[in-house]
Parts: sequence; C-alpha cells; structure tokens
Amino acid sequence: MRAGYGAIVGLSAAAAVVASVIGWFVSAGPAGNADPAANAPASARALKPVAAFQGIDDKTERAVALFAEAGRVIQHPRCVNCHPPGNRPAQGEDSHPHQPMVVRGEDGLGAVAMRCTTCHGPANFDPGEVPGHPQWHVAPVEMAWLGKSLGEICEQIKDPKRNGGKSMDELVHHMAEDSLVGWGWKPGKGREPAPGTQKDFGALIKAWADAGAACPKS
Repeated sequence: MRAGYGAIVGLSAAAAVVASVIGWFVSAGPAGNADPAANAPASARALKPVAAFQGIDDKTERAVALFAEAGRVIQHPRCVNCHPPGNRPAQGEDSHPHQPMVVRGEDGLGAVAMRCTTCHGPANFDPGEVPGHPQWHVAPVEMAWLGKSLGEICEQIKDPKRNGGKSMDELVHHMAEDSLVGWGWKPGKGREPAPGTQKDFGALIKAWADAGAACPKS
C-alpha cells in the first residue's frame, strides 16, 4: 500500500510540474493567450495595391512610397523578431527577448544544446501556441532588422554582400514566393499576421524594384 501510495503521489507531482510548464509557456511563450489578430480591423491589416502608387510620376518618389508600404510587413513583429541584431531572437507583438533563453548559434539554428528544432516543429502547434516551419531559423546577423530604420533595412536588402548574394530578381522571388517568408501571414494561434498577403507584398516589392529600388532616407 505504501509503495502504491508513493507511486500515486509521484505521478501527481509529475503531472503538476507538466501542467505548470505548459501554463508558463502559454502565458509567457511566443504569443501569450491573447489573439491580437481577432480584434484587428481588416482595413488595418490590408496593404495598398500597386495601382495606388501609379499617380506618383517621379520614379524615385514612387519607389520610396512603394517600399514604405512594403515596410509595414518588413517592420512587423512577424518579420523583425527573427532578424535580431544580437544572438537572441525576439518574440511577441512587443518584440521582447525570446523565452526560454536561446541564441543564434553558428548556423542560425541555435546552440548545440538548444537547437531551434528542439521546440519548433515543421508546422505551427496551436495547442501550445508554438510556431513552426521546416526551415525555422534565425536570419543572418548581416540581415538584422530589429531596431533599424526602414531606410537602413532597405539598403541591407539591396546589398548582395549582406543579402546572401541575391540579385534583385532573386530578392523579389524570395519575398513573393519563399514559404518561410509566407509564414508571416499564417503564424498560428495567438499571433497577429503580417499586413495584407504575401502576394500583395511581393507585388509591392516587384514594383519597387521596377521603379529603380530607391530607399527611404535613413
């Protein structure tokens, strides 16, 4: 009887620990309990179409205006959180430091003892509000966006020495077609999606490139 009682107590204690961990993760993890997307009006989530900028005759001004609109996506937490200037990614709508403590690692996939895939699977896990994607990783430090002006980010994006050697055509394709970029519009439960759609965003980036790819002033 004593052995059986001890086993029951042990199981109860273990269950309490698991419940406590799950409760902490849901309240303090990548998203929290609130679903910000549910309360955001559709107009606030929409992106202006490329046609809205055709009335700007000066190509440079038009390019800057197009990139400023695309910047609503680029500077959204769904994007900048994975583009940190240091070794620790951010999370949440306020871009607070990632909890639990993780670091970039040499390959952007985390430290040896705490790889990104330890928690992040190939798809979002909505019961635990854990985001996921087959290519989940931290962006190279050369592409750090968090805390930078839109003009600075624009210059980074255009620079082959910092954008992974991408040409402008490759950059447009990356923005418009890459599935990890696309995650920003399907971020799972508890996270606000990026404005508009990836198609809308890709069209703005292409129009920006076609207009000469001028950047806003830093």
